[in-house]
Amino acid sequence: MFLPLTSSSRLRVHGSLFLCALLLALGTGSGETFADQPAPLVKVLVTYHSVSGNTERMAEAVVEGVKSVSGTEALLKRVGKVTADDLLSADAVVVGSPVYWSNMSGEVKTFFDNWQFKFGVFPEFKMKNKIGAAFATGGQVSSGKEVTMLTILAAMLGNQMIVVSGGGAFGASATTEGDSPGIDNKELADAKALGRRVADIAIMMRRGSSR
Repeated sequence: MFLPLTSSSRLRVHGSLFLCALLLALGTGSGETFADQPAPLVKVLVTYHSVSGNTERMAEAVVEGVKSVSGTEALLKRVGKVTADDLLSADAVVVGSPVYWSNMSGEVKTFFDNWQFKFGVFPEFKMKNKIGAAFATGGQVSSGKEVTMLTILAAMLGNQMIVVSGGGAFGASATTEGDSPGIDNKELADAKALGRRVADIAIMMRRGSSR
């Protein structure tokens, strides 16, 4: 036998239906979030040491490459200005150095030393699985640019980072004296290519880790 609902019963039913609809919309109890909620931006720290301005120009080009990839943001800082939060919040770190006696500059070496002694990344390996890359500038064709990039990458590997190349075999580089003074368009294009590849790989890693 059908019994008509009273006014108070109808209010309770309508209230229950509204609550159910609200819970479904919010994904409560299912662990789901809004389908159209934007994913957090991938953060890329581009840091460098530069006296003449050449390495700084390459760093700026790397940033352009990063920004050309949707879903990323880039932070550009000199190595001496980087904070622990800058480093640890980044999904990827790209480090650039001029060549000093076939190696990274003292300022860049101090930056890496600070990872342990100032920023406390060890012994927990807080940089583990972040993307790392390098770029360098040197006066001559055979001035040690590849060695410089390899020492930067070696420091990253020691911190269990995932290193990538781009713009060249070990990273982007530029020759700044002799027959190739300053930074030319090809070298800037290589630096942009490095930034794009770092951003692409960082996004791939973020997507893979969220599955």
